[in-house]
Amino acid sequence: MVNITRAADLLEVGANGGGWTSPLGTSSPGDPAIQPLAPWTPLGAISEDGLTQGFDEDSQSFTPWGYTSPIRTTITSSLRTFGLTVWETGRVVVQSLQYRVPTASLAPTSGLTTFAETASPEPDRRAFWFVVLDGDNFQRGFYVPEGEITERSDVSHKQDEVAGFEWTITAYPDEAGNTVYHFDRVPETEAYTGS
Repeated sequence: MVNITRAADLLEVGANGGGWTSPLGTSSPGDPAIQPLAPWTPLGAISEDGLTQGFDEDSQSFTPWGYTSPIRTTITSSLRTFGLTVWETGRVVVQSLQYRVPTASLAPTSGLTTFAETASPEPDRRAFWFVVLDGDNFQRGFYVPEGEITERSDVSHKQDEVAGFEWTITAYPDEAGNTVYHFDRVPETEAYTGS
């Protein structure tokens, strides 16, 4: 009889987590178990949908004449995204990201914050740090050195739901050509013994 190898501690349930942002060039916090410090700024509460790690790839296959199966496939596009809905829409850094305005311009005067949305927005790339936690057993960190919000969903302002900013953040290559850096604290996979 075949024994099926399984390890419950190698499963991840994204029970908790958070997101932070900072100016371009900020180094990674480097460990999902350590609290990020300034200039990292928290995004605050995230909806119960958590964080979605997106993979969008296109490829081109090459099938020679006389064959029905390709003999080579080349990746022509490889995009990494992160999706989340932030709920603390009154948080300064969240407003700054949503409306592509510097945080300094959101300082209130006599309790009133004012800003205008431009018809011609400029690129707004920043560094991002996301942490996914499953207790102390499973901790993942994603460092995006150059990310930008490339999709924003409509915002509903109504009595029976929390207003939130739903974003898709696209990861762009840094100077080393990397889009996302992974920092994981996960249990060690036991050596396979054939049982």
